[in-house]
Amino acid sequence: MTIDYKTKGTCSSRMLIDVEDGVVKSLQVTGGCNGNLQGLSQLVAGMKVEDVIARLDGIKCGLKPTSCPDQLAQALKQSL
Repeated sequence: MTIDYKTKGTCSSRMLIDVEDGVVKSLQVTGGCNGNLQGLSQLVAGMKVEDVIARLDGIKCGLKPTSCPDQLAQALKQSL
């Protein structure tokens, strides 16, 4: 299943998340901090969806109430 998620409150604008059998296979992010998001994409590949949510949910970026990692968690929550 591919999740096409429009982010809210972050520099990134869109996430394409490929999930298969409850495991994140790949993550592509449009916009945002390129190096950090490439790193995030590599780190979550192969992780169970529930583990990604548990680790990233609630992370904030500076004074913003959310972050790209938090938005990934929100997208994955909606897919459950």
